[in-house]
Amino acid sequence: MATRNQRLAVVWAFYLDVQSETPEHLDEWQRILAIPSKKNPRPLIPFLTIEEMRIVLQQPRPGTRNQVLLATLYDTGSRVQELLDLTAQDIRLDTPAAVTLHGKGQKSRHAPLMPNTRQLLADYLRTARHTPGYANPPIFLNQYGTALTRRGVSYLVNKYVQLASAVSGFQVPGRITPHVFRHSRAVHMLQAGINLVYIRDFLGHATVTTTEIYARADTEMKCQALERVDYEFDAGEMPGWNRDGELMAWLEDLCR
Repeated sequence: MATRNQRLAVVWAFYLDVQSETPEHLDEWQRILAIPSKKNPRPLIPFLTIEEMRIVLQQPRPGTRNQVLLATLYDTGSRVQELLDLTAQDIRLDTPAAVTLHGKGQKSRHAPLMPNTRQLLADYLRTARHTPGYANPPIFLNQYGTALTRRGVSYLVNKYVQLASAVSGFQVPGRITPHVFRHSRAVHMLQAGINLVYIRDFLGHATVTTTEIYARADTEMKCQALERVDYEFDAGEMPGWNRDGELMAWLEDLCR
């Protein structure tokens, strides 16, 4: 359906231009422009549980770039490009520790750092190599000393998810992408009782409507909500209909 809607959008764009060139066929062009698009079903948002995320984050060797990268990706709920654009100037290790993320539309936001991630970043920045040619280099570089790519991050995530799949308690079907770390962080914040408005600001969403997808995704929270309103329904003793003489007489007369 998504492909159909994309093609329909192209048709609409064409006939919007055509109708100004050939107004004598305006009625026909209007009928084409009135073709409705198909509604796509909303896909389920994939995310890892807190325990599954813990298993993944334990796979890289302690203190390495890869461990710091995955921990920062999850802790900040950043998009991959926001993570790759991080420089030392974007990181504040003093209390309250936070990173400045540069998101879509040149919008920036501050993401607080948890103590463990703050310590990982502090240790990493003290030992990180300095690459010539960069005035303000990104903190995550590849083996050649150049900026890590989105493809490189996907490779690392896939690598450590495969290692995690051999650990008891990690049974995740399907492919885990870097963006799943962002989804997981949002769901975990929601499970912790954090208001959707704060999660919206944390993720850099334009409206809270976008953030609401995480409330629909979390089955555990749905179950907890139902349990809070669940009650025993006592309908009392139902009368025996076959003991009603008039009703039985009427039924017997009906069957004759």
